[in-house]
Amino acid sequence: MLLNPSTDTPPVLTVTALNQAVARLLERSFPLTWIAGEVSNFTRASSGHWYFTLKDDGAQVRAVMFRGRAQYADFLPREGDKVEVRALVTLYGARGDYQINVEAIRRAGIGALYEAFLRLKEKLGAQGLFDPERKRALPMFARTVGIVTSLQAAALRDVLTALARRAPHVSVIVYPTPVQGQQAAEKIAAAINLASRRAECDVLLVCRGGGSMEDLMSFNDEAVAHAIAACSMPVIAGIGHETDFTIADFCADVRAATPTAAAEMAVTPRANWLASLQADAFDLQRAMRRTLDGAMQTLDRQAQRLQSPLQQIGRQRLKLLALSTAMTHAHRAPLQQARFALERRAARHAACRPDVAPLRAQLLALAQRSSASMKATATHRRATLDGLAAQLALLNPQRTLARGYAIVTDAKGLIVRAPSQLMPRQRITLRLAEGSADVTVAEVQALVPLA
Repeated sequence: MLLNPSTDTPPVLTVTALNQAVARLLERSFPLTWIAGEVSNFTRASSGHWYFTLKDDGAQVRAVMFRGRAQYADFLPREGDKVEVRALVTLYGARGDYQINVEAIRRAGIGALYEAFLRLKEKLGAQGLFDPERKRALPMFARTVGIVTSLQAAALRDVLTALARRAPHVSVIVYPTPVQGQQAAEKIAAAINLASRRAECDVLLVCRGGGSMEDLMSFNDEAVAHAIAACSMPVIAGIGHETDFTIADFCADVRAATPTAAAEMAVTPRANWLASLQADAFDLQRAMRRTLDGAMQTLDRQAQRLQSPLQQIGRQRLKLLALSTAMTHAHRAPLQQARFALERRAARHAACRPDVAPLRAQLLALAQRSSASMKATATHRRATLDGLAAQLALLNPQRTLARGYAIVTDAKGLIVRAPSQLMPRQRITLRLAEGSADVTVAEVQALVPLA
């Protein structure tokens, strides 16, 4: 808020306005930038916001990372962590404290290290070191477990404790090597190659405790990756915490979340083996008991069936006699049955055969009567036909024409019956008995009736 009681005096700023102006100036002057430092006084509020101090050897600055940004961070900062933050320089107006608003956070040097990690991962993946087909199964019963780690590492104590608790019968061979620092990767690869050449263990554990990405860089080495891939026995990688992934994890046959988990994967608890052996022994006893019981029952049945040779021969003789008798009856019986059936059918046929002599005589008489009837009918019909032919001959117009008569037709072919149908010079046709003639009417005279 500006107080301007007089136009002759300069404006007076409130503290709020001053802090807001300074905040805007800082935000415009310093865009988002990466800042490196050490985490101190880290606090995670119930709201989810992070508050901490970022410092180096000569200075410090307050920092805040709000919940909307903090939820995307891939780790939780701890006191003394070296980090790099991408932040906006601003001012917290309520207190007038200069601070930075953090947009992103990563471990110090994580950018270059992570890029190198990704490049190596892509290269080894292209070479087939991560292919599931080349992964080997862990042995079911490991008698000797090899461990590649540092003798001073807490991970070694954890692994030995887990092995002693789960499988005290298993032998352990430690191949000591530094797990961080200069030339650590070369020594880790050498230890793995040594274990592979000796081939004195059934499974090999490569492990170390948790740490920053820089601490785990010894396991992000190409030589270590090739040593694990070429190892003569299956390899379990138990490196760092559950969220830590290294190149060694991808090359190993099995990846464990922690060194202790790697030890638990390598061996089966002794109690489990004893319980399994006891169950197998019980199953074998039951199977043997069933086998013996079945054998004894079979022996009893065979003993009951066992007889002397004389008894067997006598039984076979009786069986042979019965078969001979049955075969004799089998040949005779069908013939006798067929003969009896033929005689019965012959008797039935003789009884059912009719006397055809009367029927033959009756048929002959009927044939004679039918022949006589047909002859009489034909003679009568021939006489009737002759009479009708005579009548037809009498009515035949041709016979009338033969007696000198003619049939007169006009030009249309109509028969002329009266003089009124004719006219002088009209052409008519005369049909005669032996042909026809065309004539012209000279005169028409009507018939005068007689008085």
